Amino acid sequence: MQSPPAFSVSEAVARAFEVQPIVDIHTHLYPIQMGPLCLMGPNELLTYHYLKVETCRQLPSGTSIAQFNAMPKPRQADVVWRTLFAGNGSPLSEAQLGVVTVMSSLGLNPRSDSLAEFRALFSQTDPEAYVDLVFSKSGVSRVYMTNDPLDDLEGPAWREGFERDSRFDAALRLDSALAGWPGSTAKLKALGYSVEDDLSSRTIAELRRYLDDWIARMDARYLAISLPPDFAYPCESAIATLLGAAAYPTARDHGIPAALMVGVRRGVNPELRDGGDGLGKWNVAFLENIAREWPDVNFLVTLLSRENQHELCVAARKFPNITPFGCWWFLNNPSIIREVTAERLELLGSGFVPQHSDARVLDQLLYKWTHSINAIAPVFVRKYEALRNAGWPLTEQDVRNDVARMFGGGPLGS
Repeated sequence: MQSPPAFSVSEAVARAFEVQPIVDIHTHLYPIQMGPLCLMGPNELLTYHYLKVETCRQLPSGTSIAQFNAMPKPRQADVVWRTLFAGNGSPLSEAQLGVVTVMSSLGLNPRSDSLAEFRALFSQTDPEAYVDLVFSKSGVSRVYMTNDPLDDLEGPAWREGFERDSRFDAALRLDSALAGWPGSTAKLKALGYSVEDDLSSRTIAELRRYLDDWIARMDARYLAISLPPDFAYPCESAIATLLGAAAYPTARDHGIPAALMVGVRRGVNPELRDGGDGLGKWNVAFLENIAREWPDVNFLVTLLSRENQHELCVAARKFPNITPFGCWWFLNNPSIIREVTAERLELLGSGFVPQHSDARVLDQLLYKWTHSINAIAPVFVRKYEALRNAGWPLTEQDVRNDVARMFGGGPLGS
């Protein structure tokens, strides 16, 4: 057999990422048509909770966290800028470096004394053009939203109807409806679902109807829920019962995945509000129980604890209906991304989704994907060089195919 022509593996990997449209399978982004849910621009970027938490570690003398939280968003953004970017130290954290990357990609000076230049660019750019600019520069072709019909802002938008930007796909979030049961019964009843506080057969049937209706209305491509590290399955808890009786059979019947995002400890420091959550290690044996009981459901799984990553890979080796995805939240740092990606390649080959952005502000696509690919590409290069050195006649098409599989939507398709 004739050997393929020689080529530089590092250049082939770089070219593959340059031409591959990224499908971001988990974000908290929304199109302009959804009004206030669409977050973008300097004020939103600088008041992202990662940056607010880092600012609260070094607030100016005389300013308390409560006082900072009470400030209007533009003023908060100014405090963040003065503290983290125009202060004494260099912006070295991943979130701080992200802002530098965003501003540089937009042709702005990240060492400016204020946000005036950034605000001028944003205010002078048509919102739709700004969305187009971010998608183009980030290399992202489509994103999956996090959609909650019970949310007070989002629900009315879906019920009233809107013309959705085709780059924004839906994922039906289950937290509000199922977690903390029976706290959601009033909202479900207001939408016309005859649920009861107890988990009767009628309640389960109505929840199944709710899920069926909203999958159809949103064209939801998967179900998703975030769970604490003490979540157990099987268990007599309401959430475990509702997942097993309503969510998983619905996913099976619709032929869509169910995403499990596990490890969040809510409100570790309530004073920090949305930045006050922590993490914990999960017992992956419960995931094995779920996968074993529901072999016809594909589970997209991301775990928040670094210590869980090896166990997740081993579980995915044993159960083909488990697909690890992304380096979530506190794992979204280059050093950990490199480690986790290498581990997954060694144990799973290309059978996982290396990353998602979890972006809440549109501008974050500009740095989260740049930083992630910069961390992931060298891992791919080393693996392909090892493969070729082992005797595999590697081609550039092999590299392009693998990148397309893993970054083009994975099990959700392109």
